[in-house]
Amino acid sequence: MDILETAQNLIKFRTETGNCEEINKCLDYIKSLFLQTDAKVDIFRADEQTAPVIFIRNTDSEDFDALVLGHVDVVPAEDDMFSPYIKDGKMFGRGTLDMKSFAAVALNSMEYVLQHRLPLKFGVILSTDEEKGSKGTEAFLKAHPQITAKIVLDNDVGGDILKIVTKCKNPVFVKITSHGLEAHGSTPWDGIDANENMLHVLNNIRKIYPYFSKNGTNPADKWIDTVHFAKICGGKVSNIISNYCETLCDFRLVETSCVEDLKKNLDRCLVAGVTYKIVSDSTPVVMDENNPYILDYKHFAETILGKTLEFEHIGGATDSREFAVKGSTVIMHSGTGDGMHAAGEFVEVDSVLKIADIQIRFLEKLAAEKK
Repeated sequence: MDILETAQNLIKFRTETGNCEEINKCLDYIKSLFLQTDAKVDIFRADEQTAPVIFIRNTDSEDFDALVLGHVDVVPAEDDMFSPYIKDGKMFGRGTLDMKSFAAVALNSMEYVLQHRLPLKFGVILSTDEEKGSKGTEAFLKAHPQITAKIVLDNDVGGDILKIVTKCKNPVFVKITSHGLEAHGSTPWDGIDANENMLHVLNNIRKIYPYFSKNGTNPADKWIDTVHFAKICGGKVSNIISNYCETLCDFRLVETSCVEDLKKNLDRCLVAGVTYKIVSDSTPVVMDENNPYILDYKHFAETILGKTLEFEHIGGATDSREFAVKGSTVIMHSGTGDGMHAAGEFVEVDSVLKIADIQIRFLEKLAAEKK
């Protein structure tokens, strides 16, 4: 498989989360890549409202030696970002780094396992709504409760090929709601300002979870609980005291924190008329850096790259958490690039090819161990 050509073909599909027509076209393209092979390919759809998942494998078993997880949906972008191009060793376009280049790597690994008949139970799972909560993956795993994998290869941690991620935080989204009493803006004593009460609560939260920014405070130890106020909405017009305000909070918790403790902290922050709801929570992914599979993978990567790799921790979440809780060894490693979710997103071409090589070498070793 020509990985770079496949990556660019994937990028040309405008698979912004929720764009069903383009997502379906993209999945049909992926399916077409395996028409002349022995692969079993299913496009899973729980219902018309839930995003589909494509499931490619070489076995009927759901007890896998190795799985690769990823997604093909992307965040919105201008039209020209869906016309990928390569310049100065970099591929530019929406999804080059997050993460269509590495979806192409996964598809290449699937083709390699099939062509070389590696004695591995191997599969690839690509979701289409990862950028908005992975409800499709949740539905897929609910429909496949017995699915397990000894090893999960997760390339959705893009940024630096010289770093293997061993910890991801737990994302917890909280909706805070403030109810007040309308009054004319000139007589605030006749009303109860929902916006004002919300500000009190958010200020209380900041006393527990400080504010960090690029041009402000930057903690020396970044493996801490954080929150950002993702969306604040309150008020109708300028001369009416607001009777309603809501804030969506994005908490990121380290593995030593828990949702129950977060709730206790939030309870302490509330004032009259303000309540909250946990919209969603997950689980952190924490891997032992001395895990033999991770060390084997690291050795192959260092041999191929000719450089020493480091372990790192990130605040982002990953779909591989669903397998981590089942006991899978999750190897989180991706290529080098920048501009994720921004204009000018790119991936270094050589890093994509190197990840593909590392992945295949690692799969060959797993296969050899089974013989």
